[in-house]
Amino acid sequence: MRYQAIQATCQAFPGQSVQRLCVLAQVSRSAYYRWLSKPHTTKKDQTTEQLKELLKQAYWEMKGKWGYRRLTMLINRRYNCHYNHKRIRRLLVEMNLRAVIRRPRHSCTIARGQNYEPNLLNRDFTASRLNEKWVTDVTYLTYGNGQKAYLSAIKDLYNGEIISYVVSQRNDNPLVMKTLKQAFELYPTATPLLHSDRGFQYTSKEFARLTAEHGITRSMSRVGKCIDNAPMESFWSHYKDEAYYGQHFKTYEDLISSIDQYIYFYNHQRCQTKLNGLTPVEYRHQAA
Repeated sequence: MRYQAIQATCQAFPGQSVQRLCVLAQVSRSAYYRWLSKPHTTKKDQTTEQLKELLKQAYWEMKGKWGYRRLTMLINRRYNCHYNHKRIRRLLVEMNLRAVIRRPRHSCTIARGQNYEPNLLNRDFTASRLNEKWVTDVTYLTYGNGQKAYLSAIKDLYNGEIISYVVSQRNDNPLVMKTLKQAFELYPTATPLLHSDRGFQYTSKEFARLTAEHGITRSMSRVGKCIDNAPMESFWSHYKDEAYYGQHFKTYEDLISSIDQYIYFYNHQRCQTKLNGLTPVEYRHQAA
């Protein structure tokens, strides 16, 4: 504090003798000049620099795909802190670290078949309990030299958890039926509202029979209205941006391994703002 007092006095009264001030402060002039030559940072500055390093690590760990809100949750959870998202955003701007913007998806499933159901979900994507509302869909992937693969999944709207998924090299009825049976094995007594698009698997007689056997109420998106199944489309978008685009999977097994890793990460580690900063599995355990 003595050195700061001498420095402040010299700045306020330029004519003051440094030697005289050092005598009054009972410090040597050499010690004062040695202190003056060193860089001075406050505790707040040190904390800010440390936070910047943590943000850089988290940003590149997530491959630049996460914005300031999600990075704020990650930093606060990982280091048991309480940083404000506005501060995180300001520091990211200072470091010129910007999240990659997700690409918009405009394609929609062409309706086929005859076993259509009305849109009972009606874009009400909230659920008050587990297994009240499920959404499902199939997405197209590639691996190797352009070989095709298909990922089918079911998502619980209560906590956003992916409760079942199946990968196949064929986009056929068994792909969807296996996904549905996997969900029934996990929740054998569940009788949710199950929403899908009008893809041929979902309008098939086999799908209608299997859902009826388990007391499932079916709901389907309208033609050309992808937003009717927005939660599932949102998951595909997150998965592809965070774990698929920019990657090259040499084999079918490599693709499956990547999907397994991402869905585990999504369910167990990827915190969400709408879940009060919890992961889907944590939110489910909290409800239980």
